[in-house]
Amino acid sequence: MNWRCRLSDYQQLLNDTNSGQLLPFEELIADGSEPAGDDTHRQPFEQLLDEQQRQTLIDAIEALPEREKLLMALYYQEEMNLKEVGAVLGVTESRVSQLHSQAVSRLRARLHETN
Repeated sequence: MNWRCRLSDYQQLLNDTNSGQLLPFEELIADGSEPAGDDTHRQPFEQLLDEQQRQTLIDAIEALPEREKLLMALYYQEEMNLKEVGAVLGVTESRVSQLHSQAVSRLRARLHETN
């Protein structure tokens, strides 16, 4: 009896899943119902703006003092925590936090100037 219960549940599940309407994926994208999933369908102007913003950020990071640039690289690229960054820089964790805030402020100011 237990086997039949499982079989009937399985058959009901199959029936429920097969009763839905299936549409080709291309039709869903054309209707705007489903995102394309990659950046190849973006408008060229959007891609240009993104590239310009990326380059502006790169330039702003390059303009940081060496110590702040190193801090940002260790924290964001190497994914070190503040304590580990402090050990590399030879400062306390709280000082790393202060330097990080200072670097972020410099970046924001520089990005704000360009906009």
